[in-house]
Amino acid sequence: MELGWIELIGYRCYPELRVEPAPGVNVFVGDNGTGKTSLLEAIGYLASLTSFRSSPDSSLVQRGAETAVIRGEFVAGERTLRVEVEIPAEGRRRVLVNGKRPASRAEVISAVPLVAFLPDDLDLVKRGPAYRRDYLDDLAAGLWPAAGAEQSDYERALRQRNALLRRDGRHADRPTLDVWDERLSHLGAMVIKRRFDLLDRLEPRLSALYADLGEQMESLSARYESGALGPLAASDLDGMSDRLAGALETARQGDMERRMTTVGPHRDEVVLLVADRDLRTRASQGEQRTVALGLRVAAFELLREEKNATPMLILDDVFSELDPGRSRRLVEKLPGGQVFVSTAREEEVPLVGTRWTVAAGRVAVREEGL
Repeated sequence: MELGWIELIGYRCYPELRVEPAPGVNVFVGDNGTGKTSLLEAIGYLASLTSFRSSPDSSLVQRGAETAVIRGEFVAGERTLRVEVEIPAEGRRRVLVNGKRPASRAEVISAVPLVAFLPDDLDLVKRGPAYRRDYLDDLAAGLWPAAGAEQSDYERALRQRNALLRRDGRHADRPTLDVWDERLSHLGAMVIKRRFDLLDRLEPRLSALYADLGEQMESLSARYESGALGPLAASDLDGMSDRLAGALETARQGDMERRMTTVGPHRDEVVLLVADRDLRTRASQGEQRTVALGLRVAAFELLREEKNATPMLILDDVFSELDPGRSRRLVEKLPGGQVFVSTAREEEVPLVGTRWTVAAGRVAVREEGL
C-alpha cells in the first residue's frame, strides 16, 4: 500500500496543498515550525482517522477557517482507497471512504497498514498505562478488522454504563446495570484476549529487537495486570467473561458512589520488564528508548507478515533522537516500502530517496531519488 497523493485545505499551516509523494523514501527537510510534522500528521490521519499528536480535531483547523479538509488516495496494485475527511471548527467530522461512510474507524486502519515512529514514543514506556493499552489496541485493529469492531463496541457499552452512573449514581436502575454489565464482561473479555494474543506474538520479537537495537543481552518480557483481577496469565483467559462479570458485580456499589466504571480492560496495565525490572521506574533512558523503538519495529514486522505487504512508515524527526549506531540498525530493520521522514538536519537521515523542501506552509521537490 502506498499513498499516491494527498490534498490539504485549511489544515494547520496549509491554506492549500497537494503533494504526490514518491513510491520509496520521501525526506521532508525544513526549519522547525514550517509544517513538516503537520504534513506527516495529515498522512497518518488519513490512514488512522486520528492525530498521532493526540490533538483534538478542532486544533487541525487553520485559524480563521471554518473547516479543514484532508483527502488522499492509497494504492495497492490495481486497488485504490480514497479517503476524504472534512473537519469543522465546531461539530462532528465527515469521513468518506471511496465515496461512502465507513462503518467504523477500524475499516480504514485495517485497510491501510502504517507505522509511525515519533519523538514522543518514549511515552510508551515512561508514562501511564493508557499509552500501552492504546498501542496494543491500535495494532490489533490494524491486524484484525474484527478487533477494531470489538473495541468500538466495548467503548460504546462503557459510555452507556458511565452515562447511567453519572446521571443516577446510587439510584441507578439495577436491572439496567445488569444489562450493561453482561455486555461489558463479554466484550471486555474479547478485548483482553486480543491483547494477550498480541503480547504472545510481540514478546519474543521485542526481546530479540532489544538485543539487536541496543546491543543488550538482558531479557525483555511483559506482564498483563488487570485492575480488578490482578496479574493475569494465558491460563486465566478461559472463563474471562465470567470473571469480569463477577468483578463488575463486586465493584457495583463503589461504581454507583463514584459514578464511573472501575473494572474492565480500560483500567488494565501492561508492565514492561527487563531482567524483571520495571522499565517505567527502574531503567535508564537509553534502555527505555531502545524498548520504545523495539515496540514500533515489532509492530512493523507483524503488520508486514500478517498483511503480506510492507506497511508505510512515518519517521517524524526520529534520527535526531538516536545515536548513529541505533539509526543504522533501525534502517536495517525496515527494508523497502514507502517512507515519510521529517528532519531539520538532513545530514542526520541515513536514507536515500526523494528530498522535499518545506518552508512557510509550502512543499516542493528539491531532489528526486537521491
